[in-house]
Amino acid sequence: MTTDLQHVFILLVVFQVKHYLGDFPLQVRWMLNKIADGWEFFLPLACHCSVHGAMTLLIVLVVNPHLWWLAGVDMVIHFFLDRLKAGRKYLGRFNDRNKSSYWNALGFDQMAHHFTSFYIIWVLLKGTP
Repeated sequence: MTTDLQHVFILLVVFQVKHYLGDFPLQVRWMLNKIADGWEFFLPLACHCSVHGAMTLLIVLVVNPHLWWLAGVDMVIHFFLDRLKAGRKYLGRFNDRNKSSYWNALGFDQMAHHFTSFYIIWVLLKGTP
């Protein structure tokens, strides 16, 4: 019998793996155009976030299918966070890897993504938002 704490731990691991897969192996070179100026960023970023949304949907359908809409929440939040991180007008202007501002921006981005996963896990296990 699995306890609530075990469910939380399992989902934390699953979402960590999901985040890694979506941000690294499944983010093809073209999706990195999410840093482009103007509106050229939109399609590559939307496709990248759709990968995250699809993986979240798979997890949600296994755990609590009637909360399918959490995949959309993940996709939309991921879109805004990545645009904030990548956009040259925003945190993307801190692109010198030799400066702490770059690493602070990257750390903030990752922390915010993890908080999104924590929220999704909470809703999944609680059953309501």
